[in-house]
Amino acid sequence: MTASAARVTAVDTYDIRFPTSRERDGSDAMNPDPDYSAAYVVLRTDAADGQEGHGFTFTIGRGNEVQVAALDALRPHVVGRPVAELCADPGSLSRDLVGDSQLRWLGPEKGVMHMAIGAVLNAVWDLAAKRAGKPLWQFLADAEPAWLVSQIDFRYIADALTPEDALALLRRGGTGAPERAAALRAHGYPAYTTSPGWLGYSDEKLSRLARAAVAEGFTQIKLKVGADLADDLRRLRAARAAVGPDIRIAIDANQRWNVDEAVEWTKALAAYDPYWIEEPTSPDDILGHAAVRGAVAPVKVATGEHVQNRIVFKQLLQAGAIDILQIDAARVGGVNENLAILLLAAHHDVAVCPHAGGVGLCELVQHLSMFDYVALSGTTENRVIEYVDHLHEHFRTPAEIRAGHYRAPLTPGFSSEMHPRSIEEYAYPDGTFWSTDLAAAGPTRPTREGSPA
Repeated sequence: MTASAARVTAVDTYDIRFPTSRERDGSDAMNPDPDYSAAYVVLRTDAADGQEGHGFTFTIGRGNEVQVAALDALRPHVVGRPVAELCADPGSLSRDLVGDSQLRWLGPEKGVMHMAIGAVLNAVWDLAAKRAGKPLWQFLADAEPAWLVSQIDFRYIADALTPEDALALLRRGGTGAPERAAALRAHGYPAYTTSPGWLGYSDEKLSRLARAAVAEGFTQIKLKVGADLADDLRRLRAARAAVGPDIRIAIDANQRWNVDEAVEWTKALAAYDPYWIEEPTSPDDILGHAAVRGAVAPVKVATGEHVQNRIVFKQLLQAGAIDILQIDAARVGGVNENLAILLLAAHHDVAVCPHAGGVGLCELVQHLSMFDYVALSGTTENRVIEYVDHLHEHFRTPAEIRAGHYRAPLTPGFSSEMHPRSIEEYAYPDGTFWSTDLAAAGPTRPTREGSPA
C-alpha cells in the first residue's frame, strides 16, 4: 500500500488500569483511592511503514469502561479515512466529531464524549508527527502559522480571540523560534513535582520526598490540601521545613471548597507562603474563582485540569479569575482545542503551567508547553510543567527529567505509545495482572463494574 493510498483500517480500544490506590499514589481530598487508568485508542493503518496513531484519555479507575465505550462510538467516523488527508488536516476530523448531530447531544463539547474526541484527535496528531519524522512539539513549532490557525475552532471564542489575532500571535511568536528550539534541546523545560504531596502520605514520607525533590533540582513542589485544616497546617509546615524558604510550594484543593471556605482556608495556610492555590472551588465557577483570587492575593489562583473546553477558559481569562492557566492534554478536544487555549492565554498574557498528574499526562503535555515556548509565548518565566513520578515505564518514549527540567523529546510522535506488554498486563479485567489479582481475591471483588480498591 503506497503512503498516498493508505487508510485507517481499525480503531482499537483498551481499558487500561493500574492499582495505584494500594500505595495511596495520586490521593487527594476529593479522590482518596485513585487507580490511574487510561481509555486507550490505537488507529491502525494499512500504510507500508506500519505507522499507527496512539492516544488516550485519563481516568482514575471505575468508569473507565464508560470512557472506552465513548471511544468505540467514534469508530465509524475514523475507519476508512485516507491517512494522508487525515494527517494533513486533523481539524477536518475535529469538526466532524464535534459536529456529529446525535453524539453532540451528549455534550456538547464537554464530559466523557468530548474527552473521547480528544483521545482520537491526539492519536491523529501522533500519527501526523510520526509521518513527518518529528516530535509533536517540533511538528507544531515548524508548522505554518496559517495552517495552525486553520486547525482551531473559533466558534464561541471569537469575541475574545479572532483568527486574525491568533495569526498575529503565531507570526510574532515565530521570531527567534530556531534559537529557542536549540535552547530547549540543550536545557529542557522547567518542571515541578507533586510526587511528595499526595494526601495519603505520612509526614515522614512527605518530608523525605520533598528533600529529595530539591536535591534532584526541582524549584517547586505541590501539596494536596483540603481534607482537614489542622492536618494541612501541619503538613505544609513540615514541607516548608524540609525545602527551606526559597523553594516554591503550590497547594491543590482539587475542588474541595465553597468559595468562602476557599478564602478562609487559603488565608490560614498563607503563613507558609504557598505560591498558588489550585482548584479552590468548582472548575465551572468562574465568578467564584475571581472572588477567591481577589481575596487571597498575593497567593495566586490556578485552575484548568477539569475545565471542560475553550469556552470556559475564555471566560476565566475575561473575568480575570486566574493567575495560572493549567491546560490538560487529555481533558479537552485534543491538540486542536489546546492550541486555542494556549492562544487565549497568550492573548491575555497569562502564564500556562500544565496539569500532568496522571498516567501518560506528563508524556503528552510536555509537547504542548514546548511548542508554546518555541513558537508562541517565547518564554519559560514563571512557567513549569507538573511532573509525577509514576508509570512512565509503560511508555515507549517516557518523559525524562534532568536537574528539575523536562528533556525535549526527540522521537517522532506524541510520546503517547504504550508498550504492548503493558497493555497485555494491565488491560481490565482480563489482562494478566488483573485476572490473577481478581482470581486471588475471590468472587466478592468487583469485576467489570469497577477496579478493586
